[in-house]
Amino acid sequence: MRILLVEDDEKLKNSLAFQLRQEGFIVDTCSDGEEALYYIEQNIHDLILLDRMLPYLSGTDVLSKMRGGNNQTPVILITALGTLDDKVKGLDLGADDYLVKPFAFEELTARIRCITRRPRKMELTGQLAFGDIVYRLEDNMLTGISGACSMSRREGDLLEVFLRNPGAPLSRTLLLTKVWGPESDVEDGNLDNYIHFLRRRLKTVGSRVLIRTIRGIGYQIEDQ
Repeated sequence: MRILLVEDDEKLKNSLAFQLRQEGFIVDTCSDGEEALYYIEQNIHDLILLDRMLPYLSGTDVLSKMRGGNNQTPVILITALGTLDDKVKGLDLGADDYLVKPFAFEELTARIRCITRRPRKMELTGQLAFGDIVYRLEDNMLTGISGACSMSRREGDLLEVFLRNPGAPLSRTLLLTKVWGPESDVEDGNLDNYIHFLRRRLKTVGSRVLIRTIRGIGYQIEDQ
């Protein structure tokens, strides 16, 4: 799971990011509302932890613009403003949860688990299916008609993007951003290498599923 953490308190931001990464999450961070909107527009995150009081653009303004643009990524507002009116306003703007500072890290992770247990498209049982393959998220295990194989974390992240967008042409830029992050300086050729790895994994499990190259655009997963 990739999380966007928006927090202008550098000490708190760095502490939370470290702890979340220790729990196995991929975490991107930023410190103001305008930068947050840039990240959000990339549409690569599964959850957003959003401070309410931010420079340039408040967390509530960010949330309002998100929902106004039909971005339904789950959001947990994190703020020192804890009155009933504050909570009601945040929830009415479209927040999925509201966490008042100071809080225990264990409470934050419990709320994250609560949100991610809610049914979402294609992911009801911790696995994604397409054609004759099933990908198990928790241990990066790919299963096909003639067996199963484990994949690296990066291979699994790339396959997950394809499985969440079945049959859709995906640009190279989108794939690089979703898998390596919006600020990564990874070389373009790395994507081609991992596409090769995925194709080899699909062949290993005897799948008829293909990852097709679309010239001038990127790649597309297909069930033949």
